[in-house]
Amino acid sequence: MAAHFLWRLAFLLLVSLCLIPERALGGKTRHYHFDIQYQNVTRLCHTKSMVTVNGQFPGPRIVAREGDRLLIRVVNHVKNNISIHWHGIRQLQTGWADGPAYVTQCPIQTGQSYVYNYTIVGQRGTLFWHAHISWLRSTVYGPLIILPKSSVPYPFEKPYKEVPLVFGEWWTADTEAVINQAMQTGGGPNVSDAYTINGLPGPSYNCSAKDTFKLKVKPGKTYLLRVINAALNDELFFSIANHTLTVVEADAVYVKPFETDTILIAPGQTTNVLLKTKSHYPNATFFMSARPYATGLGTFDNSTVSGILEYEVPSNSLHSAASMKKLPLFKPSLPALNDTSFATNFTNKLRSLASAQFPAKVPQTVDKHFFFAIGLGTSPCQQNQTCQGPNGTKFSASVNNISFSLPNTALLQAHFFGQSSGVYSPDFPNSPLIPFNYTGTPPNNTMVSNGTKLVVLPFNTSVELVMQDTSILGAESHPLHLHGFNFFVVGQGFGNFNPNKDPANFNLVDPVERNTVNIPSGGWVAIRFIADNPGVWFMHCHLEVHTSWGLRMAWLVLNGKLPNQKLFPPPADLPQC
Repeated sequence: MAAHFLWRLAFLLLVSLCLIPERALGGKTRHYHFDIQYQNVTRLCHTKSMVTVNGQFPGPRIVAREGDRLLIRVVNHVKNNISIHWHGIRQLQTGWADGPAYVTQCPIQTGQSYVYNYTIVGQRGTLFWHAHISWLRSTVYGPLIILPKSSVPYPFEKPYKEVPLVFGEWWTADTEAVINQAMQTGGGPNVSDAYTINGLPGPSYNCSAKDTFKLKVKPGKTYLLRVINAALNDELFFSIANHTLTVVEADAVYVKPFETDTILIAPGQTTNVLLKTKSHYPNATFFMSARPYATGLGTFDNSTVSGILEYEVPSNSLHSAASMKKLPLFKPSLPALNDTSFATNFTNKLRSLASAQFPAKVPQTVDKHFFFAIGLGTSPCQQNQTCQGPNGTKFSASVNNISFSLPNTALLQAHFFGQSSGVYSPDFPNSPLIPFNYTGTPPNNTMVSNGTKLVVLPFNTSVELVMQDTSILGAESHPLHLHGFNFFVVGQGFGNFNPNKDPANFNLVDPVERNTVNIPSGGWVAIRFIADNPGVWFMHCHLEVHTSWGLRMAWLVLNGKLPNQKLFPPPADLPQC
């Protein structure tokens, strides 16, 4: 059996070596090396040994162009298993490079390596990469910037400079210990000690003024800020005092530009904004600050991370370095912690360009309709154990009342080699088996079921998915991320989705196209996409605590008939479980 498997793998490798380079024609091949290693990092006067890439926190920036092929060799030097997800990359036919552990690959074990090999097809903009196993993405993440093809300009003013702003969190505690304890006790995990901008918490935290991100700008220039939310568990408001931002991109897709003082960005989302600096030296400095937008119950960190926007002193200025330190410092006015009205208004402004060059290819007809009830619930406590969830239970989370259990081998591998028996079943429900008043009085039974079930889709199926928040343990917004696809957000609203009335108001002309969407607290969101990418594709809440509790599922898209509609064979160095 093992010999047959190895022979088949060797044969498929030969085929794959012939196929994969075809995707790279017209672009460059770019090589990166990621060493997963421990590094001592000090923040808030605490030094901790953390898992990093190449000793950097955040990790290294990847820059490529549309059409380029990336070969990224990841070598694991730490005790934890590791996998890396290239968040937002469509991975057309290269699902083996997507990265979620036990979904498209077994994790890279200690002392092992894996080469992620994929081509960027039809995408440009700001994305990011991060660890995709347990809570290791708390420290293992970095920007992934895709420039347009060299001859293609931006559909907006060419910026003077481009600057990544990556939001994250600082945990003095070991995040693996945090989530392990929470899973054992069934209660909510502790929160982080600070938010960060490019790894720096800033002056609003004790012992942190020296660790402040500073952006030095020139008067009268336009800067492109590539904003990424890599935080584990919080959506964030972001604003720069006394400056207006122009939103031009969301999740690496251009949008109709609009001005705003503040943006909202959920974990897993990216937003490009243009910052037009003041025409003359302002004799002031400005905070650029972020703090959470939180809708759920429980204790939330209401702290604020700040960097400083500082204008370069003109060469003919009379200002000295000493006088610069005495300049007034302006702070932005951020929305309240639970300002759902702002969140809704901001989200409603996002629209696709829908131009001749960048059309919005919204599916106008639907082959398969799905309705997913999303939210928190409970599961039983083990015998002889005291649990800290509601009424002595454990917190759980589910989609259509199924809390997704990760298998012990990769789903994609099991599918590809026809060994799915005992690994997963292809019968994920299209809608809740027992409908209820999703945003009304919660049902008496809050227990969830457990399982590893997939939705199976024929190649090129057009899908409409309505995701409904539930108020079983309190309504809460959920940023849902779909691997392998962009989708169009055709509708959203509050209360229970009405299939007889709400679709009449869907936007099928210029809805925003993204890979991560917020399900409104106490509401619903409708998305459409074409299942034109064969493989197994994870979908999950990007609040890491909810993913850990089981708010996740997977889609299996079958091969099409043509060669460019089939999943490539696995590479020879695919990690084994």
